[in-house]
Amino acid sequence: MNAKELRAKDETALNKELTDLLRAHFSLRMQVATQQLSNTSQLRKTQRDIARVRTVLRQKAIAQ
Repeated sequence: MNAKELRAKDETALNKELTDLLRAHFSLRMQVATQQLSNTSQLRKTQRDIARVRTVLRQKAIAQ
């Protein structure tokens, strides 16, 4: 996910994206805990995407 793409979205779409990413991250953590996840790099990618979405949301809140 690109920061440029995120900045083009409105706040409701960003909040939905954040919720989806948090659910995916939780699912990945459960797969790691039960040793079902073979590609553990997905966990880090979702963490970074969550951080990107939160950063853009924060930037939009400050700009208002």
